[in-house]
Amino acid sequence: MLEVALCSLFTILPDFLFRRYWQGRQITMYSIWYELRWGLTACLMLTVVLITIIFYYHPSTTSAAPLFRTVAILPETNGRVSEIFVKWRDKIEKGAPIFKLDSTKQEADLELAKRRIVEVDAAMVMAQADIAAAEGKIIEAKGALQQAQDELDTKQELRQRNAGVVAEREIERLTVMLDGRKGAVAGADAAKQAAETRLSTLLPAQKASADAALKQAQVELDKTVVYAGFSGLVEQFTLRVGDIVNPFMRPAGLLIPAEAGRQQLTAGFNQIEAQVMRVGMPAEATCASKPMVIIPMVVTGVQDYIASGQFRSAEQLIDVQQLAKPGTLLVFLEPLYEGGLDGVTPGSSCIANAYTNNHDRLEKEDLGFFHSLFLHMVDTVGVVHALILRAQALLLPVRTLVLQGH
Repeated sequence: MLEVALCSLFTILPDFLFRRYWQGRQITMYSIWYELRWGLTACLMLTVVLITIIFYYHPSTTSAAPLFRTVAILPETNGRVSEIFVKWRDKIEKGAPIFKLDSTKQEADLELAKRRIVEVDAAMVMAQADIAAAEGKIIEAKGALQQAQDELDTKQELRQRNAGVVAEREIERLTVMLDGRKGAVAGADAAKQAAETRLSTLLPAQKASADAALKQAQVELDKTVVYAGFSGLVEQFTLRVGDIVNPFMRPAGLLIPAEAGRQQLTAGFNQIEAQVMRVGMPAEATCASKPMVIIPMVVTGVQDYIASGQFRSAEQLIDVQQLAKPGTLLVFLEPLYEGGLDGVTPGSSCIANAYTNNHDRLEKEDLGFFHSLFLHMVDTVGVVHALILRAQALLLPVRTLVLQGH
């Protein structure tokens, strides 16, 4: 009606004034079509053209909402609930515990890992003692070797002076004893090297493995407590002590992020407006949960594909005619000013307008007269759509509360 009233000012009204006061014709309800047929026809054509221009260059949609998602409260492992820290609709901060699973097995594994570390530490102390014992045996073996060597040298010197003093059997016995003492020294050295290798290589590796097992046991124990990954509100939380929670089948509840649905609107515009929608376009919106308020916004993103065109591989070939009704062009709108969506309930139904702005183009580009005139006209008629949005914002409470009776 607003477009018809505007177009009639340039068509029907001049036609009426000309025929009534210039030609002096009497215009009645019965002769209005015959007398004003040119004005009425021009008004109809101009109205259609104006509506087309307005809705094409300044698109509007009633499919807009501050969308948000919920996050399922799930543990990382199966278990039976042993303790609950929150209640239904509790506000929770990031990192706060939500509930705890029975951790008897995990605590036992953690204690076992600690005991293994203690065992390795004790083995390292014993290895140091073995090194000290090996050093003592080396000293003892070297002393016995020196003694055997001295005794052999003495016997050989006496035999050289007088062959009958020392028997040949005695020299052989002392030689065998000397070789045995050398073997004892080598064995003591090998025992020391083995103890040092165990202390420097084997036991540190065993301790590292024990530390890793301890960390793994601690991680498994930490998994029994479910923490909030972000601040939010706990909803549909019906968990009770003794319940079995499965991360694949049974969530404990839902966690709604505190900032969910408060940063942007997601709007679906008609596909025919895909060539007009651009990032940076000014926009406005009004929402049912915050009536009679116009929210200045800006287009921050335009999805370059239509969601209804997606398909999944299946056993049957897809017939395009079987697709649902044509999808919409997904557009993301953000408030122009901070806190613009304050008071708008996440998920609320909204109406949004986007406006084509040719100001920069008119200033920077060298356009022809008629082209510039057309762009000026496009920018000007955006006021009509802005008035329509404000009328919708004013009539929304009346239509919802009075006409629909909700």
